[in-house]
Amino acid sequence: MPAKKTSTKTAATKKKSTTKTAATKKKSTTKTAATKKKQPARKRTGMTRAHKQALARGRDDSRAVSRYLEALEADRPRPGRRRTTQSMQTQLRQTESDLRQARGLERLLLLQQRADLRAALARRNGRVDLAAAEREFVKAARGYSERKGIVYATWREAGVPPSVLSKAGISRTSP
Repeated sequence: MPAKKTSTKTAATKKKSTTKTAATKKKSTTKTAATKKKQPARKRTGMTRAHKQALARGRDDSRAVSRYLEALEADRPRPGRRRTTQSMQTQLRQTESDLRQARGLERLLLLQQRADLRAALARRNGRVDLAAAEREFVKAARGYSERKGIVYATWREAGVPPSVLSKAGISRTSP
């Protein structure tokens, strides 16, 4: 069978069509660039002092509520026997002495146990003052609750005691 001939006419047509589209693209980009330059710059308006104060108040209220809820969570009783600080320090000393002679996988596990004990001791020493967090919560909770639409039942489900909610001015019937 003879080889197929490609016509020179088809190849020339393809070249012309690609050059036309390239020229068309150049024209369209210059139009959009010129259009963008003609638009005036937007005037930036700053926030008012009242708006900035409202944002700051909202941040402060959120921080107070968050601190109190985290303190409640940290103070919640856990199942099992409570670990004392003294027992954790004894375990830490024992782990460090075992670590001197350990090799391989045992050394790895002892290193992790040491890190866990140090973290537990740091958490124990860094306890949040629940009374101070409660005072801040009482000041902020009502406004926060109104702005966010949080009802009494939701606070109770989150673990906030009814006495604290009544101090904050949040009642069962409040919207």
